[in-house]
Amino acid sequence: MNEEFELVAKTFQGLEDVLAKELTELGANDIQIGRRMVSFTGNKAMMYKANFCLRTAIRILKPIKHFKAKSADEVYEAVKAIAWDNYLDPDKTFAVDATVFSEEFRHSMFVTYKVKDAIADYFREKTDKRPSVSVTNPGLLLNIHISDDNCTLSLDSSGESLHRRGYRQEAVEAPLNEVLAAGLILMTGWHGECDLIDPMCGSGTIPIEAALIARNIAPGIFRKNFAFEKWPDFDQELFDDIYNDDSKECEFEHHIYGYDNNLQAIAIATNNAKAAGVNKYIALKLQDFAEFVQPDKKSIIITNPPYGERISTDDLLGLYQMIGERLKHQFVGNDAWIISYKEECFDAIGLKPSDRISLYNGALACEFRKYQIFDGKYNDFRSEHHERKFKTSSGKFRPHHLGEKLGDIQKQEREDSDEKRKRGDKRERRFGARGERRPFKEKREEHSFGDKKERRPYKDRKEEHPFRGERKETPERRRFADFGDKYEKRTEDKEQNKDFRVLMSYPQRKKMEREQKLSEDSDKKKD
Repeated sequence: MNEEFELVAKTFQGLEDVLAKELTELGANDIQIGRRMVSFTGNKAMMYKANFCLRTAIRILKPIKHFKAKSADEVYEAVKAIAWDNYLDPDKTFAVDATVFSEEFRHSMFVTYKVKDAIADYFREKTDKRPSVSVTNPGLLLNIHISDDNCTLSLDSSGESLHRRGYRQEAVEAPLNEVLAAGLILMTGWHGECDLIDPMCGSGTIPIEAALIARNIAPGIFRKNFAFEKWPDFDQELFDDIYNDDSKECEFEHHIYGYDNNLQAIAIATNNAKAAGVNKYIALKLQDFAEFVQPDKKSIIITNPPYGERISTDDLLGLYQMIGERLKHQFVGNDAWIISYKEECFDAIGLKPSDRISLYNGALACEFRKYQIFDGKYNDFRSEHHERKFKTSSGKFRPHHLGEKLGDIQKQEREDSDEKRKRGDKRERRFGARGERRPFKEKREEHSFGDKKERRPYKDRKEEHPFRGERKETPERRRFADFGDKYEKRTEDKEQNKDFRVLMSYPQRKKMEREQKLSEDSDKKKD
């Protein structure tokens, strides 16, 4: 049970640092941050705790084999070589999920089929029986991740995504993901030290996740099951001890407020809060943001206004202008955090952010911005509060522009990769032992002729290259050269006139036709 092994926690892009901090507090070892994932090591108890306690993880994977493959056959052989008797019984079911970022494997479903075939053939050759595939309720869920030719096959210990806490009874249109909501709250540094307000709470995801954080209640407490409970080596007693341990839960002495101008949203949020058992810590009220007034106590606002993508509004920029006006006049002395998708929306708020964090809400490239609301001028406020943080956070992944979508970014990356591949570029050319860029002066001296490269007169260059600049006189060139001649020089041959009209622009052709018609009418009148 104390044997440690490799584990991987998947998350949303932008939440990697928050997840790594959670793992540190949980006691994980060898924590390494990657893109949309954090790897770590731990024993069986740590794997159970990671599934049960992490707020910003989507799923926990247990890698069982790393290998390289450049073709589907190599993937098949590598998977088939695993001793599947240790993980799966031929009478049980399994399913495979594939994530592929590779030029060799363009379709993830094709990879999925090869892994399934390899497992089925392994058991068929050994026992004349093969396990069945079940997409809805598999006994063993596998994940294969391919990046270029690097492949990792893992057991999925979570099963259903960990963002599905189990307390959500209903949802409004475009609800905020629970993992993202928890990540936003943890990014602010709030752990229940003051009141928290969400003036656009929707189905109540931010208030409910805030209550769980303030009480330090594990998010997995509401889950019906985890995938590792179906594994042959599942330790029921160990998991029961983790499940029933409430020693780290604490009381919450402040309040959480959720407002929305939609009566149905308030009703849904109320039911969800009751299902999570935190309804006594959350006050939900039907109220428009335009009616928001200064709170009596120290508070923080964390909210997710409409972006105009999935939720439409009559006046999106007017909504954000109202948000800025309310904050400036009715939230003085407090901090507000807002996540949004479009730069023009942030501009409409009319306030200067003191912090901004790049992250993704689904496929939308968003920013999470902090506004420190104060009286007077911004520079005076900074000088009085020099110890507070005013610099923006720099992302540790590809910088994006507000309004980008993840699918568009991935498409552009694939096109760039295809273009490099056509040119035969294996990697970027770098100079020096460590890839340093050399000064322009050095490169110019290396490729120059003489002390200084001087421009020579055109006449001298033409004498050296007598054929440069000469044009061959072809019939085609003659046709274009004669294009500007007057109409009188044209012949009466119909085919020549037809060819000439093709070379003319539309206005020129219409003008010529009008002049011809006038000339014909004039001739008729004379006759």
